[in-house]
Amino acid sequence: MEPPAPEQQQQRPRSHTVTTTSSSFTASFSAGSGALAYDREFLRTPPGLLMLAEIVLGLLVWTLIAGTEYFLYPAFGWVMFVAVFYWVLTVFFLIIYMTMTYTRIPQVPWTTVGLCFNGSAFVLYLIAAIVDASLVTKELDSHNYNSWAASSFFAFMVTFCYAGNAYFSFISWQSRTLQ
Repeated sequence: MEPPAPEQQQQRPRSHTVTTTSSSFTASFSAGSGALAYDREFLRTPPGLLMLAEIVLGLLVWTLIAGTEYFLYPAFGWVMFVAVFYWVLTVFFLIIYMTMTYTRIPQVPWTTVGLCFNGSAFVLYLIAAIVDASLVTKELDSHNYNSWAASSFFAFMVTFCYAGNAYFSFISWQSRTLQ
């Protein structure tokens, strides 16, 4: 079969234009059929900075404990559970906020979710930090003393970060309920 004559061939435009718009808060990147938004200003806000601190300090808490023989002491299992659980969720929420996914799912009451998450993280991390600090004695295991002492310090630091984010979440939640 012969190819059609040039007059019969349909010419399609070869324009591959990608439009990117940006504001002071977001930048849009075309990615196939949907647009991926990125909020670069979020990390400059107090909640964003606290969330970064929670991730870094939380990582220190569970890696310092995981590098020891924590499994010999059941209470450290609780500290590990809280540290890893909230570390993973905080990374998840950071991705949600950075990509502005919360704007695509308006059915979820994000201010209430943030308040519940940060409030529960504060309470459970406070308990875990107290448990961690109470277990740090040279008599228990002098080999792991320094790692456990450092993890206890960082656990209290993460607790303060979650308390700060709980405060900001409460302010945001309160302003939403007054409207």
